[in-house]
Amino acid sequence: MSALLVALGAAVGAPARFLLDLAVQRRHGTSFPWGTLCVNVIGCLLLGAFTALPLHEGAAGLLGAGLCGAFTTYSTFSYETYRLAATGERLHAVLYAAVSLAAGLGAAWTGLVLTRALLG
Repeated sequence: MSALLVALGAAVGAPARFLLDLAVQRRHGTSFPWGTLCVNVIGCLLLGAFTALPLHEGAAGLLGAGLCGAFTTYSTFSYETYRLAATGERLHAVLYAAVSLAAGLGAAWTGLVLTRALLG
């Protein structure tokens, strides 16, 4: 049952990532990967919040590994960092990697702390 719940969460997370990434990139129209940055930071915030909740194993799989795992994308982040560097945008590549790491960790911490505060 756990694998089915993870798959169900992934079935929601992957299309949500695609649609949000597409919408953000269309809005900015630059080579900088704003869409991937946004989905990864939002996914980290959600995962931090879900981590603070007293979830049953199945719900944790659905929301954590499934939804957040499919919503966020380390492989695309890696490729886009490489692409920026390979096309001569080395400063953007370094900034993208640094901001992604700092914002992702900060968002996960924020989600965890805010959810714990809301739960009392």
